[in-house]
Amino acid sequence: MTTMRKAGLLALMWVLVAATLPARALEPPLPMDEAFVPMVVRKDDGRLTITWKIADGYYLYRDYLSAVSGDDRPLALQTEPGKIKDDPGFGTTEVYYKEATASVSDAPKTIRLTYQGCQDEGLCYPPTTRTIDTAAMTISKPGGGGFAFTPTKDTSTAEVGDSRFSIAGDGGSSAVDRLMTGGGLALLLAGFLGFGLLLAFTPCVFPMYPIVAAMLTREGEGLTARRGFMLASIYVLALASAFGLLGIAAAWSGQNLQIVLQSPVAVGVVAALFVLLALSNFALFQIKLPAAVGNRLSGGRRKGGSVGGAALLGLSSAFLIGPCVTAPLAGALLYIARTGDVAVGALALFALGIGKGIPLIVMATIGGRALPRAGAWMENVRHVFGFAFLGTAIWLAAPLIPERFLLLPWAVLALAFGIYAGAFDGLRPTRGYGVLTRSTAVVSLLWGSLLLVGFGLGASDPLTPLGPLKGAAGTGQKAAIQKSDFTKVSSVVTLSSFLDTAAADKQATLVYVTADWCVTCRTIERSVLKAPDVAASLEGVRLASLDVSTLDGENGALMRSLAVVGPPTMIFFDNSKQEAPGTRLFGEITPAALADAARTAKGGAR
Repeated sequence: MTTMRKAGLLALMWVLVAATLPARALEPPLPMDEAFVPMVVRKDDGRLTITWKIADGYYLYRDYLSAVSGDDRPLALQTEPGKIKDDPGFGTTEVYYKEATASVSDAPKTIRLTYQGCQDEGLCYPPTTRTIDTAAMTISKPGGGGFAFTPTKDTSTAEVGDSRFSIAGDGGSSAVDRLMTGGGLALLLAGFLGFGLLLAFTPCVFPMYPIVAAMLTREGEGLTARRGFMLASIYVLALASAFGLLGIAAAWSGQNLQIVLQSPVAVGVVAALFVLLALSNFALFQIKLPAAVGNRLSGGRRKGGSVGGAALLGLSSAFLIGPCVTAPLAGALLYIARTGDVAVGALALFALGIGKGIPLIVMATIGGRALPRAGAWMENVRHVFGFAFLGTAIWLAAPLIPERFLLLPWAVLALAFGIYAGAFDGLRPTRGYGVLTRSTAVVSLLWGSLLLVGFGLGASDPLTPLGPLKGAAGTGQKAAIQKSDFTKVSSVVTLSSFLDTAAADKQATLVYVTADWCVTCRTIERSVLKAPDVAASLEGVRLASLDVSTLDGENGALMRSLAVVGPPTMIFFDNSKQEAPGTRLFGEITPAALADAARTAKGGAR
């Protein structure tokens, strides 16, 4: 492949990505009173008829139309059939486009009318309630329910009858929101570049190093610093482009792909891939591309690398490490799902991918000439990579393993590595490198033994296998928070009632949005909620949980009322049923962040 063809391929990839960015960017949502304009008239037969003019690109739910009299007596609404819509988030629903009509027979003097709608392929509004004076034939101005999911709004209110709670305008501000507010797009890109650089040294990104090393060693004697820099740069550009395309897919589908990436199926598949990589490194079998594909990617040359091959490896690596949902990745996907801003979200993810790849480029450029050629050492390196891959698989699959058995796979891995590294190779004297190897083997063997003891004691944290002994001795600390300590709420009505009780007792409230399929939620429940500082900070805070394992009309409406895109999300209300500003948490939550948010919510109680 000539230099011109290589440059052309790279340019074409960039053109495709750039051309796609604005393709489906959604317009900012209209205010609800502009998207859905109700009018009321009285027909000749005495029936009261309400007609909504619906803006282009918006729809109104038929199932969520309801009305009550001034004394809370339910009223029967007569409506026409709507259009069946397969809503990806809430199942099959009946909706109205352009116009909707509802009528009431024997209308009382006052009617409170509740309705809800969405932006097509975009975001939804919480339910809103308007009061109709049937004598004057007037409709009240939008109440608390009239807000759009845009970061420019200060507050929003979900209202059912006279029950009301408010969420903060900064609710759900992600890393993207904070960086955009603090310094615009430049700071955003710099911040996500830094996030990616830090994430480059986490277990989930670890597989990229042997992948790039293998790509470079295929170059043989022809490997130079310049050649290593070029191949690694193409690999990283493809990796970053794949992350950007992930953001575009999130905007196109109108869904929070964080939900998909943290599902047990996705996590289980990726963990299984790491196990396969490990077994391949132990030479149980060999993973190879078909000869025709390999020759094509290598350009039919003796050298093993090519621009096309490096780009393909980068794209495939992104899909391998993507399901490791990190906080920056989740934040960018949440921002896209909430705002529909394709360009900003995709650029943030692109910068994240570039940051992850910077150490790879440095390694390829500086270490290319320094890499030793084939020899016995390579087999040892492959085996060490195999153990690391197994550790990554256990780390990924930990939320899927029953808590009682979490320490067992770590114990087996540590014992196996200790035996492999030579812990039982006799007590003959060793020097230099041999001392380091033997010491590592012995430490691994001892640690594996401690993990086995911890497994027998019922421990679940690999870093504190003897923790149950400390707990048995008594520490005087407040008991850890359990999932069973949360009272379940499933609708706007039940949450309002729960908040009323907390307000009467002058207590703050934590609402935890979770789901059975949410892998990150399991991690939070096993480690974050059980942290001593969290238990102490949540003392005196009422705990409620919204389970969205199965979405229906009621809990879906509550999610939209709370401006929640997906689990895990934690929302703190003070004792006046107002969300405490700056306390909303979502994605991977740390004990320190949760404790700080709880203290802020309690401190802001009135």
